[in-house]
Amino acid sequence: MNSFSSIFKFIAKHQSFYVSFREIFLTSLAAFVAIFTLVIVVHYASFSAKLSMLVLASMGASTFLLFVVPHSPMSQPWPVIGGHFISSVIGVACAQYIGSPALATAVAVSLSIFAMHCLQCLHPPSAATAMIAVLGGAEVHAMGWQFCYEVVVINAGAMVSLAIIINGYILKRHYPTNHTHHLHHEQFAKSDHDPYSELTEEDFKYALAHIDGVVDVGVEDLIDLYEFAVEYAQQQKKNTLT
Repeated sequence: MNSFSSIFKFIAKHQSFYVSFREIFLTSLAAFVAIFTLVIVVHYASFSAKLSMLVLASMGASTFLLFVVPHSPMSQPWPVIGGHFISSVIGVACAQYIGSPALATAVAVSLSIFAMHCLQCLHPPSAATAMIAVLGGAEVHAMGWQFCYEVVVINAGAMVSLAIIINGYILKRHYPTNHTHHLHHEQFAKSDHDPYSELTEEDFKYALAHIDGVVDVGVEDLIDLYEFAVEYAQQQKKNTLT
């Protein structure tokens, strides 16, 4: 019993994300609905391959980003669709023109990352799509470029559409974010606030628990950013006075 208690204490001490149970439940439910719907949509959208071939495994990772961290720049529509499509094109090209599977896979992933950087569509699960194009076996290779515009585009497009509907109209989140503030920001800006003391780690934990979705940054990083911002603001104020 003591060992279990020690484990739970260790986990609590090293907790990285502070999210309400309601948010965890809604996020998990949204992921279930999205994947279930994706399988059905993809099944009826194309009949040129088996169902297991048409639903990409990399969509599971995309689902995580779209519903757990919907505010992330990597979760927005262009990174999702563009990242998967570009990576699939690179993956198919590597599979066709590089004889060694190991070399083809490594080149596909590295070039996909490079291309996503250049085209501003970074989406980590897309690297897995590049690997699927190379290591997917005879069925994937037989599809050739059709894998890119049929399988990948249908998967990514359907997933983004589901994210817009579920996040925006059901969970009432800002998605796509378009770099907008949380709804609370406007209310906060209009309210009169008494001078408040220096923010603490507990304050940041509270704030993180009230954002819709997980913010992909640690409490320590937020505190560091806050401290740098305060120092900069104070320095600017001194410069203005002098």
